[in-house]
Amino acid sequence: MNSYQKKNIIYSVVLLASVALVWLYRNATSGTKDASPLVVFQGQTMGTTYSVKYTDEQQRNFKQGVDSLLEVFNQSLNHYLPDSEISQFNKEDTFYFKLPYFYPVLQGSKAVYEQTEGAFDPTVAPLVNAWGFGPDTTQVPSQTKVDSLLQYIGFDKIKFTDTYVAKAQHGVQLNFSAIAKGYGVDVVANYLVEKGIQDMMVEIGGEVVARGVNAQGDVWRIGINNPEKPGRLTAAIALQNRAIATSGDYLNFYEKDGKRYAHTLNPKTGYPVEHTALSVSVIADDCMTADGYATAFMVLGLEKAKQILAKNPSLDAYIIYDDNGEDRTFMTEGLKKNVLDI
Repeated sequence: MNSYQKKNIIYSVVLLASVALVWLYRNATSGTKDASPLVVFQGQTMGTTYSVKYTDEQQRNFKQGVDSLLEVFNQSLNHYLPDSEISQFNKEDTFYFKLPYFYPVLQGSKAVYEQTEGAFDPTVAPLVNAWGFGPDTTQVPSQTKVDSLLQYIGFDKIKFTDTYVAKAQHGVQLNFSAIAKGYGVDVVANYLVEKGIQDMMVEIGGEVVARGVNAQGDVWRIGINNPEKPGRLTAAIALQNRAIATSGDYLNFYEKDGKRYAHTLNPKTGYPVEHTALSVSVIADDCMTADGYATAFMVLGLEKAKQILAKNPSLDAYIIYDDNGEDRTFMTEGLKKNVLDI
């Protein structure tokens, strides 16, 4: 396990702790409501952790099924696995799908790429590696190196159908780390729906789908981390039949020669982003979409994110940003009624 994977696990644990804190808070304040039978289990996947909670009168435990599902999912989209489908594609110019996950994530990525004018771009893979946020060791590439890699960046250099994906230019690579966890959450949630589960909370690496209600019959509450004090909550969001994904650089960065380098890279410049946004949480109908937009908004910054949100009523967002040394919060109008102060 390299340092980047270790940071992913730490990041996930902190976010999972936020969910757990809200869970405990709701249990302590739920009064005397009769609780439904609850099934809870956790595990590891995609270099991070996952957590599943759902109510089921039969108390069926689907952990084995979820683990098997995620193992196949990783075999498709985990670029750390040398024989995964995405790793095979990165070595070749054309790849024909064998598993059902590559094509949907390409579709989802294209949609967010187009709606954010390229701010979300999975072809950023060569830059991620060059900056040491992939399998390679931490490093600061030269300007010459960055410039040489920009020729491979751009989702329009990827062509795909429902059977294959191809590169328009040799050297292009894909990295779905900014959207795969969200998509994985959707896949697990849909699996549970197929098993007859209606009330659930599924979390992978801090990305969450909440459907129905919790064991006390209340709407699920998901914690929003304080970026200045990881592990403490800024707020909690009531989430029902929606998904939330959070992107932030406060736990995923490194320092070299006194300078801080964040893991969110701007596909246009090839450099880590530098602006006032500290943390972006996006709420959408599915977690893949929420995950992609959360990353895009971290790239774009507050003002551009506001413009895109104004044009997309199906999206909500909770953005924490720095205002001359003071933490401020922006949230969409549709979200305000669902936000609880902690």
